[in-house]
Amino acid sequence: MKIQSIILSIFMVALSTNLTLAQEAESTGLPGENFSLEGALALFKKAVSPEDFEKLLNTESNNVNNLDLNDDGEIDYVKVIDNMEGEVHALVLQVAVNETESQDVAVIEIEKTGAEEALLQIIGDEDVYGDQTIVEPFEGEANENGKHGPNITMARVVVNVWGWPSVRFVYAPGYRIWVSPWRWRHYPVWWSPWRPRPFKVWHPLVVVHRPHYRVVATHRVTRAHAVYAPRRVGSQTVHTRTTVVKTRNGTVKKSTTTTTTRGKRGNVKSKTKQTTVQGKRRGG
Repeated sequence: MKIQSIILSIFMVALSTNLTLAQEAESTGLPGENFSLEGALALFKKAVSPEDFEKLLNTESNNVNNLDLNDDGEIDYVKVIDNMEGEVHALVLQVAVNETESQDVAVIEIEKTGAEEALLQIIGDEDVYGDQTIVEPFEGEANENGKHGPNITMARVVVNVWGWPSVRFVYAPGYRIWVSPWRWRHYPVWWSPWRPRPFKVWHPLVVVHRPHYRVVATHRVTRAHAVYAPRRVGSQTVHTRTTVVKTRNGTVKKSTTTTTTRGKRGNVKSKTKQTTVQGKRRGG
């Protein structure tokens, strides 16, 4: 019991420190800081279906969506579109930026890995977050080791999300694939946009989700990601805005590599240029 109390104390101190640092963060100007990936997963966990999830995302009091991608002074409606192939799902969270452009904000990728097992990650779009940002459910377990006394570490546990009602719903027999029927200026009667909150007001509202969800660097849900990748939708309006912000903040470096292909006699057959963008990773 004493060791468990120590572990709990260490965890609470770390949690308090992380929340304080998050609350003191400064705005980057990137659109993604106005949509909480962690909060989206928290809502998906409590939702009973993709349709219910869409409604929760667009409920002001849930403090997950603060997006205004077209800068019209009103919050954007986030619709949910399920791309399903076999036993994988890629639920896209998408905004209509104007009459002709839409932008993927994020995608929840799910794979069934056993009779009652499933993995899940949410991927923030690079044109919204500055680079592709991966978040997954987090659970920790304490490890004790050390030759001269307990050396306590917290190990990450890959979370089985089969028990989430929304996950069970999309794998139920007879599930009809959810594709949001709403579009630019045609939204449900229960919804009306509100004004975006300033960063210093908004940011402390979303950090409460972060202890249960973590930014990671590894794609675990690879089959679902392969289903989504060719279907990704981006807006030139958002892409341009993100590029300008990243350049102004100095968060990226661009390098161009030229690959020369030569024939058997050494003559140049072709040259290919590839531009690589590197930047700081950030959470949603």
